[in-house]
Amino acid sequence: MASFGNMAKIPELRRRILVTLALIGVFRLGVHIPCPGIDAGALARFFEAQQGTLFDVFNVFSGGALQRFSIFALGIMPYISASIILQLLTVVFPHLENLRKEGEMGQRKITQYTRYLTVVLSAIQGFGIASWLESVEAGGASSIVLNPGMGFKVMTVITLASGTSFLMWLGEQMTERGIGNGISLIIFAGIVAGLPSAMVSTFELAKAGQLGPLGVLGILAFALVVIYGIIYFEQSQRRIPVQYAKRVVGRRMYQGQSTHLPLKLNMSGVIPPIFASSLLMFPATLAQFSNVSWMNVITDQLHPAGWIYNVVMVGLIIFFCYFYTAVQFNPDDVAENMKKFGGYVPGIRPGKNTAQYIERVVERITLVGSLYLAAVCVIPVLLQGQVGVTFYFGGTSLLIVVGVALDTVAQIESHLVSHHYDGFLGQKGGRMRGRRG
Repeated sequence: MASFGNMAKIPELRRRILVTLALIGVFRLGVHIPCPGIDAGALARFFEAQQGTLFDVFNVFSGGALQRFSIFALGIMPYISASIILQLLTVVFPHLENLRKEGEMGQRKITQYTRYLTVVLSAIQGFGIASWLESVEAGGASSIVLNPGMGFKVMTVITLASGTSFLMWLGEQMTERGIGNGISLIIFAGIVAGLPSAMVSTFELAKAGQLGPLGVLGILAFALVVIYGIIYFEQSQRRIPVQYAKRVVGRRMYQGQSTHLPLKLNMSGVIPPIFASSLLMFPATLAQFSNVSWMNVITDQLHPAGWIYNVVMVGLIIFFCYFYTAVQFNPDDVAENMKKFGGYVPGIRPGKNTAQYIERVVERITLVGSLYLAAVCVIPVLLQGQVGVTFYFGGTSLLIVVGVALDTVAQIESHLVSHHYDGFLGQKGGRMRGRRG
């Protein structure tokens, strides 16, 4: 409670938290603004008949916007898909690789390319959704689209692409002016917003006798165990001991010291499950929005509770764990910086040998981290098919919620520590105060 009180005392932190909450409120408000030209009643009946299918996964990641077919129906997934494509292309095209190495200016250029690609993907998906909605009947021979035609398609493309672009801007504003990662917080807010209704539906199943009291307690206990496991593994580190020798800088001598290089077990965070889910949704989306028979077979095979879906999910999670770690962490740079400042790993020669040693350690812990992520995402999905647990209690949802919450709390804590550190030194307005100041 003292930490919460300290949060309110720091003007910058208080402002960042209020900005983040306000932008999340804007996102949740937009979820309830429907696209024009849709029969809301027919759309609701259609989604009632589609419960337990891939549409539930789409709906979770859009924060319930798809079920209402709001202006944010596509969610932030086109932006994530564009980010995946750009990061994969950095390995293929040297120009993108050079931009990534140029620092902040290069990253701005890559971000600009990502925005353009997001708009293109949103327009393609929007056109596919509009064409698909015109061919869907919600029961009773009632059409979901009030006035089918090219006008409806163009209006839907513009609306959905604009909504995704606005969400992309909201996420960037959260990251820059708020607290935490904006894109992750948008997904976080969408999942958390659906948790109350998911809990109510679970207790209604128990009330109707379809799920016994022991089943409800088992679900809650299992969710707590998964949350505990996520926190345990997300906080786990492999600490490599590092020794710094005595060195002279100018006229000052620095004594040698012993420290460590902390390597997180899961360096990629919640990015691999989000990327894997996004890639699995893309072909399934195309299959849902087409009338081709062989693509409908793909839709049936990519059911969240099916073994093909989960096997591919595990493979993609492991791949993105290694890929994202390789993009974010460079052992050669770490070894070079250690050598520059007189640091070395005991028993390992500085330079190339140190880089190879760190790389081997990173590969091993990444394997453990990727298997942990795959287990958390897949095992609950397989079990929920047996007990009828809603997708909101699945491992991917819990992993995103807990992971984003941990990252956000870590940033808040860094602000608190920085504030107390300045206060301890007695700094005010950038000047050092004396004892009696």
